[in-house]
Amino acid sequence: MRKYFGEIGLIFTAIIWGSGFVGSAVALDSYTPYQILAGRFLMGAVLLCAVFYKKLKFVTRSVLIKGAILGIFLYIAFALQTVGLQFTTPSKNAFLTAVNVVIVPFIGLAIYKKKLDLFEVIGAFLAMFGVAVLSLQWSAGVNIGDFLSLCCAIGFAFHIFYTAQFVKQEDPIVLTIVQMSTAAVIGLIVVLLKGETSFSMQPEGLTSLLYLGIFSTTIAFLLQTVSQKFITETKAAIILSTESLWGMVFSVILLSEILTIKMGIGAVLILAAIILSETKLSFLSKRKQVQL
Repeated sequence: MRKYFGEIGLIFTAIIWGSGFVGSAVALDSYTPYQILAGRFLMGAVLLCAVFYKKLKFVTRSVLIKGAILGIFLYIAFALQTVGLQFTTPSKNAFLTAVNVVIVPFIGLAIYKKKLDLFEVIGAFLAMFGVAVLSLQWSAGVNIGDFLSLCCAIGFAFHIFYTAQFVKQEDPIVLTIVQMSTAAVIGLIVVLLKGETSFSMQPEGLTSLLYLGIFSTTIAFLLQTVSQKFITETKAAIILSTESLWGMVFSVILLSEILTIKMGIGAVLILAAIILSETKLSFLSKRKQVQL
C-alpha cells in the first residue's frame, strides 16, 4: 500500500508540474524568470512554515545540511533551465531537461555502486524517447542553451537521487521546509544582485505566480519528497517524466493546442516506460504459467 502511495503522489506531482507550464507562460508576461523563481520558492517556504510550524522544533543540524543541499540543487537546476531557455528552443529545453530520467540510476551506480535494475533503466530510456517524440523539434546546431539545459538535467537528477537518499533518515516535511527556504534565500539574493526589485501587481501575472507558488512549488515538492520515501529514485524519475505528457494535456485543454499523432506516440512511449518499470513484465510470466 505504501508503494502505491508513493506512485500516486508522484503522478499528482507530475500533473501539477504539467499544469505549471501554462502558469509559467502567463507569469513570464509580467515578471522576469528570476522574480518567478524567487517568488514561488518564497511562497513555498512561508506556506510550509505556516502550516507545519510545529515541525520546526525538529529541525536538526543533519536536516539543515541535507535540506540545504537539496535546495541548492533545486535552485541551480531551475535557474539553468530558465537561462538555457533564452538561448535554445522550448522543445529542446524540455527534452534535454528530461534526460535526468536516464542520469538518475547511473548516479547510484557511480557514487554508491548501486546495482542497476534492468527494467528500470530500459524504462528510463523509453521515457526519455517518449519525451523526445512528444516535444522535440530539432533546430540545427548545438548552442550554449542546449549545454545549460543538459546541466539543468544533471541538477534535477541529483535532486531526485538525493531526495530519495535523505528522506530515508529525515522527516520529509522538515526536509521540504529547509530545501524550500534555501532556494528562496538564493532566489532573493539573485533578484537583489540583478536589481530586479520592481514587482508587477497585474492581476493576471499575480494569479499565475500564486498558482506556481502554492501548487507547482509548495504542494508539488511536498508531495514529491513524501512520496519518494516509498519508491526507488529511478522509478520516481520515470513517473516525474510524465510532467511533459501532462503539460501537453493542459496545453491542448487550456491553450487550444492541436493534438497530433506525434504527441500520441510520445504519450504511449512514456506510459509504456511506467508499465515496464512498475510490472517488470511479470504479467507475461504469469500468463505463461496459466497457459502451461
